[in-house]
Amino acid sequence: MVFDRDTLVIPDNTIFNDSCIETTGDVIIGDRCLVQFGLKTDGRIFVGEHAIIDGDLKATRDIRVDIFSRIGGKVQSEGNVYLGEKVNVDGKLSVVGDLDVGDSVEIKEGFEAKGWINIRSPIPMIIYIFIYLSQLLKMGHSEEIERILMELEENDEGSIPISEIFLFIPNNAIVGLKKIKTDGDTRIGDKSTIIGNIHGKGSVLVGDDIIIQGGLHADGEIYIGKNVKLTGSIHAQKSIRIDENTEVDGNIKAKKIFLSKTVKTKGTLFSEEGTTFIEPYDYNADETLRRFEEDINHFEPIDDALE
Repeated sequence: MVFDRDTLVIPDNTIFNDSCIETTGDVIIGDRCLVQFGLKTDGRIFVGEHAIIDGDLKATRDIRVDIFSRIGGKVQSEGNVYLGEKVNVDGKLSVVGDLDVGDSVEIKEGFEAKGWINIRSPIPMIIYIFIYLSQLLKMGHSEEIERILMELEENDEGSIPISEIFLFIPNNAIVGLKKIKTDGDTRIGDKSTIIGNIHGKGSVLVGDDIIIQGGLHADGEIYIGKNVKLTGSIHAQKSIRIDENTEVDGNIKAKKIFLSKTVKTKGTLFSEEGTTFIEPYDYNADETLRRFEEDINHFEPIDDALE
């Protein structure tokens, strides 16, 4: 899958329920995000800085939570757990592997770790390196300084590879019980169930066989696949395309609307440039997906999001 750090990505077979988002593959939560659900996956969970997760975190592999973030429930991992400085966990932490915690981490209900436990010094390692290099510089050992810097560069682990299937919530996004808000594009995979009204400043691509308990609002285009059920209204500043056997309980409003003849709506159609009824063979979903991806600017490798 092409990755863009501004695009909200919900993979196939993701299920929202009242308290938890269940998915597959890795989960990446950006900086300063608000997620009013717990998260459960068979992959890993990465949480950025200053993020708030209101529910539990449960992963079969590693969990990493960056500095100043808060987890409103329990943390359970069958791998290793890393908690950055000033992280707060309101529930109990259970880890099968190793536990690595930074300074001033608070775990209100205690923790259980079967592996090694490492509590890092409040003074970052970079400070130790700086002091050591300063002393070498005073003694005139410039060659030694050069050698150490080269070794540090060679041993840099770099980016963390991410699974092919992943859930990604970009920086500053809100995934709430009533509203899902992001500053970029949104992609929702097939056979998923989503709770909340989706508000995006970009475009929205909805796959097939999806239930959305809410509406869609986009500043760009909206493409909706086959056999989709929405309980709310749809509004796009540009065009809307809706494929076969989709049901919409609310109104549909856009600059231009393209509807399959099998679409059902209980609301009203509003379109500045008219509504066109299209046959299934009049357009190709793969072509629509290609155009959608071409409209996304600044593609970057997924690794860059974790640096």
